[in-house]
Amino acid sequence: MANEEDQQVKNREEMAGRLMVALDVPDVAQARLLIEKLKGIPCYMKVGMQLFYAAGPDFIRELKARGYSVFLDVKMHDIPNTVRGGAESLTLLGVDMFNVHAAGGKTMMAAALEGATKAVSQQPSLQLPLIIAVTQLTSTSQETMNAEIGIDGTVTDTVVRYAKLAAEAGLHGVVASPQESAVIAAACGPKFRTVTPGIRPAGASMDDQSRVMTPGQAIRQGSHFLVVGRPITAAADPRQAALTIIEEMSQA
Repeated sequence: MANEEDQQVKNREEMAGRLMVALDVPDVAQARLLIEKLKGIPCYMKVGMQLFYAAGPDFIRELKARGYSVFLDVKMHDIPNTVRGGAESLTLLGVDMFNVHAAGGKTMMAAALEGATKAVSQQPSLQLPLIIAVTQLTSTSQETMNAEIGIDGTVTDTVVRYAKLAAEAGLHGVVASPQESAVIAAACGPKFRTVTPGIRPAGASMDDQSRVMTPGQAIRQGSHFLVVGRPITAAADPRQAALTIIEEMSQA
């Protein structure tokens, strides 16, 4: 019985480390309030554009000083030289993960890896961050992708094509819907990471997401990291909401 309980604790700790809480708030004060409510849960913290543009690099350093792993979600998409320099700066900042848009092409994605590698060569104490590529946003439906973005075919076809390009560029994984985790693993191998937004516990509002799954479903599909925002941050009790999601992940 003791061994079984110990294993359950280990499972929960592992799943907590695979939960990324999206700090999609407008300022540091609100972010700190949320972090205080989640204190003691060893989850990843995802900082997106709204908070990073408001708080800047100092808040990333604060999160690292608090012991959190940080996913900086700024979705770089520019000419290769600019992305190379941006990746170098983010790596020197000490983030654990950042992303680029796969639509920028293989050369651009490879440039991100080059910039990060250069930063680590300058400061060997740094760890090379996980660099992942955004395939298609989870708010993108097939109709939007075909009619507005101008990409033919199914969303899954595009996601897999972009994932293969990211792997060829040497990146560590992709951002995709949990609905595509299994086909990405089949195309790129089980060690190629899938970071999946669009996680909605049963009964939760879909908000502006189109391609969603519950936490348990996403884990069973093979998602490596689950990004959860409003179901935690907008909950009456964010801590309990996070713990419930971690338990569901653990059971899966």
